[in-house]
Order: sequence, then structure tokens, then C-alpha cells
Amino acid sequence: MKILAVPGRISLLPQFRRNPYMALTMVRPTPAKFDKKKTVAENRRARFEYFIEDTFEAGLMLTGTEVKSLRFGEGSIAESYAEIRGGEAWLVNANVPEFSHGNRFNHEPKRPRKLLLHEREIDRLQGAVERKGMTLVPLSIYFNSRGRAKVELALAKGKNAADKRQTIKERDWKREQARIMRDHG
Repeated sequence: MKILAVPGRISLLPQFRRNPYMALTMVRPTPAKFDKKKTVAENRRARFEYFIEDTFEAGLMLTGTEVKSLRFGEGSIAESYAEIRGGEAWLVNANVPEFSHGNRFNHEPKRPRKLLLHEREIDRLQGAVERKGMTLVPLSIYFNSRGRAKVELALAKGKNAADKRQTIKERDWKREQARIMRDHG
């Protein structure tokens, strides 16, 4: 065995190894949870209406004119929800307006769109919806760094009126704290 001296590290390598740096493998950095490059639509009301338990990133199956519309920043998911039918996840009631230059090849604005998830994720979501009475709520539609349209999907539980009042109280208190710190800090 041959001892290789590297600053801050000593490593024993067999004689037959040609590249001594192969033994010094590094851990691959963990990627960010969601790689959002361009957010197209956001459901801001969802965090007020629901307790968000878990989030998933799902691909979105789109036609050509839908992609062009989304790239122009048009689209709304304010009234939309997701459901699982026949072992597939669907985004229902999301509005992607018709593309201005789409002519006869344009799409239907509020058609159900298939969400691309792994089978294990779909089973997990379906179990939570059926057993725990949770809801699948889309939080945002965005394009990732590779240019793919993605949906941030949340597994959520609805808030009642008292929970919403508490949320408003907390938000106002945080705003007041920031104001006090800015003025007197």
C-alpha cells in the first residue's frame, strides 16, 4: 500500500490504482427543493385557506399553445384543484387562456390537465385524500431551469374560521414587529 499525502487528508491507496484522486470522492450537494426559474401563476389564497402538510413537484402535460401562453406569463390557478382518477392525477379548473396567434390549433382554456407524478406518489396522495380527508391544492405553476412546466402541489387540510382569524392576527403582529424594529431598531 502506498500513502498519498493530500493537504488535510491522508489516504491509503492500492498500488494498481492509476488516478490517486479517485479515492477522494465528494458527496454530491443536495438540490434545492423546487428549482423555480420563472413563476407563471401563484395561488396566494391557498396558504390562507389551508394548512399545508406536504408539497410535491409534478410535471404538467401541455399542448404547444398552452406552453406558449404560459411562457408569456398568462394563466391562473386561483380556483383550481387536483384530483386522482383512475390512478392518474389531474389538474382541474386551471385557466390557461388561448394563445393570441394560435388560430384553429388553440386549446380549450379550462380543460383538465394531466399531472406527471410517480406511481408511489400518486398512491400516497390518494391514501391521504381518502383516509385523512385532505385536499390537493396547486400552489404555483412555474418553469424549472430545464424549461419544463411544473406544478407545486400541496397536500392540505382546510382551516376553519377561528384558524383564519388566528392567521390574520399573527400576520398583523409580524407586520407590527417589523414596523417597530424599523422605527426604533
